Amino acid sequence: MRLVVLGLSLSSSWGNGHATTFRALLKAFAARGHDVLFLERDLPWYASHRDLVDPPYCKLEFYAELAELAIHEQAIEHADAVIVGSYVPEGVEVGRWVQGIARGIRAFYDIDTPVTLAKLDRSDFEYLAPDLIPRYDLYLSFTGGPSLQRLVHRYGSPDARALYCSVDPERYGPMRLDPRWDLSYLGTYSPDRQPTLERLLIEPARRAPHLKFAVAGPQYPAGIDWPANVERIDHVAPADHPRFYASSRFTLNVTRADMVRAGYSPSVRLFEAAATETPIISDEWPGLTAIFRPDREIVLASGPEQVLRVLEGMDEDGRQRLAAAARHRVLAEHTAAHRAGELEEAIEEARSRVRRRERGSTTSYAEAP
Repeated sequence: MRLVVLGLSLSSSWGNGHATTFRALLKAFAARGHDVLFLERDLPWYASHRDLVDPPYCKLEFYAELAELAIHEQAIEHADAVIVGSYVPEGVEVGRWVQGIARGIRAFYDIDTPVTLAKLDRSDFEYLAPDLIPRYDLYLSFTGGPSLQRLVHRYGSPDARALYCSVDPERYGPMRLDPRWDLSYLGTYSPDRQPTLERLLIEPARRAPHLKFAVAGPQYPAGIDWPANVERIDHVAPADHPRFYASSRFTLNVTRADMVRAGYSPSVRLFEAAATETPIISDEWPGLTAIFRPDREIVLASGPEQVLRVLEGMDEDGRQRLAAAARHRVLAEHTAAHRAGELEEAIEEARSRVRRRERGSTTSYAEAP
């Protein structure tokens, strides 16, 4: 299968979760024997923070402006499937162009579904417009649950299905390190996540100065009042994520507000941490219990008291059992190989559906009086 992906970024993991998602998925997809071309807008922010320039599993090409995509017109026209990702610059124009020339399956991969739906509600068509959705043969979503029905019934998607993030178990495995922190968090600053981070990490740090904490990620404002026992790290490269997780007794998962409201929106950080056998404390949202079992594979917390009860009260055997169970669940259901198989199946089913529709249209036309 020849696949072309137009995504936000493959080359830079700085300040976005798209790159690690695409890397794991496309590596596993290529391992199934497929050819992949990734087209990335050459943006200054990502150009100055690139940590992957020559992926061994796909061809990566950059374009400076929309007109330069014409260089790849034949590749897009003749591909078996073309995927346009969320937050692609000028994504509406890119989508219209792809839909106009691609002969294969035209898909949209929404790594930000709740954000996208909120934008559509307020007529903010930054990278997707309502009229494009019915013309994508396939809508792949980071979010499952009710959002999929909304995409079908309200916006006319012919096929909306979940394609959750995943983890590459070859890169994320257990590491036996002496813990450096009691609780860590890895994530780019987001205003809607910050109150939860305050509640589940910063406030526990204030109340327990004898414990050690870490927050890693870029773009945090200078005015945040970090307790003395919270270490700030500006960026952790993907290659160093396993060591970062393994250096913590527990790690924290915090979900964006739109994702909490929509539910069924697991973060790639959940699967990464679980794969490294680092036990997870997470905020609560609908659908999480379908992915990890509370108190057996993950701990759910809504306030600082619950976080401190875990940090100070769970013994080492309990901590290790929690971590091992979460890793087992991820390896059974949430690896990049699982997602690559799901993507292949979704494309094949879309191709069959399109062929049936085309045969039906031809028959109806031929038999018309």
